[in-house]
Amino acid sequence: MKKPSTERKSRTSTNGNREFAVITYLFVGMFILMMGYFAYFQIFRSEDFINSPYNTRQDTFAEHVIRGEIRSADGKALAQTVVGEDGSETRYYPYGRMFAHAVGYDSNGKSGIESFGNFSLLRSHAFFLEQVVHGIQDQKNQGDNIVTTLNYDLQEAAYQALGDNRGAVVVLEPATGKILAMVSKPDFDPNTIASEWDNIISDTDSDNSVLVNRVTQGLYPPGSTFKILTTLEYLREHPDYQNYNYECTGSIAMDHTEIHCYDNAVHGTENLEKSFAKSCNTSYANIGLELDKKAFIELCDSMLFQTNLPISYPFNKSSFVLKEDSDSDEVTQTAIGQGKTLVTPMHMAMITAAIVNQGVLMRPYVIDHTENYKGVTVKSYRSSQYGSLLTEEEAGKLQEFMSLVVSEGTGSKLSGQSYQAAGKTGSAEFSNNKSESHAWFTGYASTEEKGTIAVTVIVEKGGAGSAAAVPVAKQVFDRYFNQ
Repeated sequence: MKKPSTERKSRTSTNGNREFAVITYLFVGMFILMMGYFAYFQIFRSEDFINSPYNTRQDTFAEHVIRGEIRSADGKALAQTVVGEDGSETRYYPYGRMFAHAVGYDSNGKSGIESFGNFSLLRSHAFFLEQVVHGIQDQKNQGDNIVTTLNYDLQEAAYQALGDNRGAVVVLEPATGKILAMVSKPDFDPNTIASEWDNIISDTDSDNSVLVNRVTQGLYPPGSTFKILTTLEYLREHPDYQNYNYECTGSIAMDHTEIHCYDNAVHGTENLEKSFAKSCNTSYANIGLELDKKAFIELCDSMLFQTNLPISYPFNKSSFVLKEDSDSDEVTQTAIGQGKTLVTPMHMAMITAAIVNQGVLMRPYVIDHTENYKGVTVKSYRSSQYGSLLTEEEAGKLQEFMSLVVSEGTGSKLSGQSYQAAGKTGSAEFSNNKSESHAWFTGYASTEEKGTIAVTVIVEKGGAGSAAAVPVAKQVFDRYFNQ
């Protein structure tokens, strides 16, 4: 009679042990997940969280750390904190307007590197005992410095070359993704932005918009620089592209519009290479009508239109709105870089850099490394691939086409130099006034000794790209390769 009772107790004990084990494993699993997320947050998310403008922890950092310097790649201080005898701190920008959009400001909010590098600038990796002594003495520690990829000489050349024009210049190193220069005009003086703030934000003239970084936020019709993508789609659809032939009479009639070549030029008989080199609008309107619209849309999507750009700076997405049912007017306008297509100079520079880099796009970056105030490296940033935008063979063909622009076409001001240059010019209409256009150039130059850099220029209301944008790029190339 006692045996069943013993069995019941044994089953009860076994069930209790099983429940205890389940609960134990559950808590162990939750603990492991919490530790895993904590490690993930510390490694991947903590800097983004601390950099958030809504995080008041930044103010706490500033109470104990003197904000570090931002430096160019060649060691020049682009932003530094000056401490007065009374302990007051003033953020000082030695080169004022020249690095305004690239470096940013630290008053009335933050922008540029001052914003997305905020965490690093408010951390201190001074010697441990030094920090302890400063803590005892209620003194601030010196924050870490950010060393950028920005090249002072290139930045100066781009800034001077753009002159009083509105527009933008960006210089990339295609093999690494390093941002070597970034200029946007009109600009501002970060040293006086606090006192001028009310005037800046109350300016209703959209053409001014001095706080807008036109390199990453300025959206423009690409004009003939977009023919790079139209050409790429044609090459994909027509392996026999050498057989292309067109007779340019200076204009071509569509259903409701008429397309003219720039300045009503008549180019005569053209193959694809000459159409590209001479930037023939009528030939490219004809090419647009031959393209598979669905494939063209897919190509532009793969080339980062309607896509977040992999950059730290605030940006606007480029737009490409051609549809499969678009009429011939919209198709031809799109093929020559007009219509509703809009692109940022940074995006165009990234496409150019990928072409130079055998089809592979490297993620653009501007922070090379951080270091403590004595120059000891704290963290280094490496270049990384975003992905392949086109094949190596396609990149090689586009390089040939872009070289012809310099040797035989609209970029001839870059021929005969100490460096080998290639690129694409553009003149983009932006209003109902057909006599006004933005001037574009996107291209690259190289020597065996100094490698390759890619430059994209837009001069607002500059007219022809060959007349206004190419000379700006030339001054940048000259400074880099000839100095």
